[in-house]
Amino acid sequence: MPRTIAILALVAVATLTQHPGFARAVVSAVGINDMIRSEQDANGAFNVTGYGTVTDPAQFRAIHAYSPYHHVVPGTANPAVLMPTGANDGHVNPLQSRKFAVALQAAQAAPDHPILLRTSDTSGHGIGSSQADRNAKSTDQLMFLFDQLGVTPPR
Repeated sequence: MPRTIAILALVAVATLTQHPGFARAVVSAVGINDMIRSEQDANGAFNVTGYGTVTDPAQFRAIHAYSPYHHVVPGTANPAVLMPTGANDGHVNPLQSRKFAVALQAAQAAPDHPILLRTSDTSGHGIGSSQADRNAKSTDQLMFLFDQLGVTPPR
């Protein structure tokens, strides 16, 4: 399941940078956003079998073609984005989300579409997080989407 979640987060942000008008709001939790550098992270070598290696020129070109961080375009009207990350994530370096959030914030041309980073000091990649952390993260994600998509929660 964690691999599936990582792939979904990667697809979400790759789509965001390649087709920014496709969505109004995106939630990308604990995602690998810089595919070029991720191999150098502590657990990056484990992702080589799934994503390829930057040390092979052909694989590097393929990885670079979809690496979200490398396709942020200044002056783009991006959708609203929420990126939850855990400060204690041993699977995906939290710096991936921080760096990508800053790049998107600097590039954002739609001031009414915020680019937000949600960092938890008490959680990691999700597995092993307390129930309270999981509940708070889910609540923040739903409220972000409700706000950005104009959904009124039932009373």
